[in-house]
Amino acid sequence: MLKSLMAAMSALVLAVSVAPATASAECQMAEKATELAVVLSQPVMQAAVIQSQVSATMLKWKVGDKADYKMAGGFINGTVKSFVREDNGTEIWVQQDMDMGFLGKQKVEILFDKATGQVKKLLANGQEQQLPSTSNIEVVETKEDRVTVPAGTFDAIYAKIKDRDNGQIQEAWVNPQEVPITGMVKAIADSQLGKINQELTAKSFAP
Repeated sequence: MLKSLMAAMSALVLAVSVAPATASAECQMAEKATELAVVLSQPVMQAAVIQSQVSATMLKWKVGDKADYKMAGGFINGTVKSFVREDNGTEIWVQQDMDMGFLGKQKVEILFDKATGQVKKLLANGQEQQLPSTSNIEVVETKEDRVTVPAGTFDAIYAKIKDRDNGQIQEAWVNPQEVPITGMVKAIADSQLGKINQELTAKSFAP
């Protein structure tokens, strides 16, 4: 995840700094921003897998469940509004509306398998994207923890996730009982461009 994030961010910086102010350059910047939005949605996907592994039950999200986050790191400073859009019985659509500051707004839609928490389809601004690989992801540590974010202080399951291909580490704090959708309270990862941090700011469960 971090390797992909660094590549997308570096390409975006290059496009902004050297491309002429033309429609083609604007299109290139929009494409790189979309790539970055997809990368930034990966902690939510991984939190869903952690939730399904820890609870050993199918996802019980409801249409109307909402969770909002602030994200910051490198030159990213924005927000993410996540909500369950649709439940067809065996699958759930989650939509993420991202405001990425000067990079603009992005819409990411993720189709989850209710039984396993696995991602079945990924759309960014209506365009289907390649699914992130899960075969190289390993949960190397889990423990009970307590974490404070703008939305409050939560007891949580802490998980350290390792990408076996490049050795990069991501940390996540998850509480499916108190936080809607994936239960993600906080996610943080180190990169050469700084820490990428997502923290819960607001939440509400559907009636």
